[in-house]
Amino acid sequence: MTFLDHIALLTLFDAIAAALILLVWFGIGWRIEHPGAKNPSVTMLMSERRRDWMKVLVTRDSRIFDSQILGGLREATAFFASTSLFAIGGVLALLGNTESLRGVAAEVSDTQVPVLIWQLKLALVALFLINGFLKFVWSNRVFGYCAVVMASVPNDPADPLAYPRAAQAAELNIRAALNFNRGLRSMYFALAALGWLAGPGALVAATLIVAWIIWSREFASLPRNVLMNDDGVSGKP
Repeated sequence: MTFLDHIALLTLFDAIAAALILLVWFGIGWRIEHPGAKNPSVTMLMSERRRDWMKVLVTRDSRIFDSQILGGLREATAFFASTSLFAIGGVLALLGNTESLRGVAAEVSDTQVPVLIWQLKLALVALFLINGFLKFVWSNRVFGYCAVVMASVPNDPADPLAYPRAAQAAELNIRAALNFNRGLRSMYFALAALGWLAGPGALVAATLIVAWIIWSREFASLPRNVLMNDDGVSGKP
């Protein structure tokens, strides 16, 4: 059978499910980063707190605390980058080992499906993981840029460079955080993409579950309520 003959074994439902996960991944990411003014996401609320952080930085005598926070953020990006890299290696190893893949296929499905179809399904998982890895690496680097700019912020509020430099540091910090969140979303959807191994129906179900989890954490979570109300830890005014 040719490559096109193998592709023809995928059903219309498979194509719809694969298109759905890509559309939902892109759509929910855009919505999180471009929410309405009356319904901000946690990501956007935290962006404002990052700007506040850099304003406070100008008047803080000792900046050891700030460096520790930034160090923790960079460690998180490095951890997830290495984790996603291991996951990519595992998927690629499975893609290259057809015998192991046949064993997985036999356990997942009773029907005889060519190995190429399973490789295509795993390629979608690898696509999300690779995107996540690239986002984490870039996030780590931008946090590094932020550290340098933070170090250049004058400690004198009267200095004309103080607040403009702090604003630069804030925007770099925000950009790094956005890429970190994009990487996390890619890992979430990589897990959802594994559902395709069980069929297009499982992929649709996994996509909707992951989308709901991400949406609820950004728009209907307790941390969001806390951020929306500065006068109460419980998130209640």
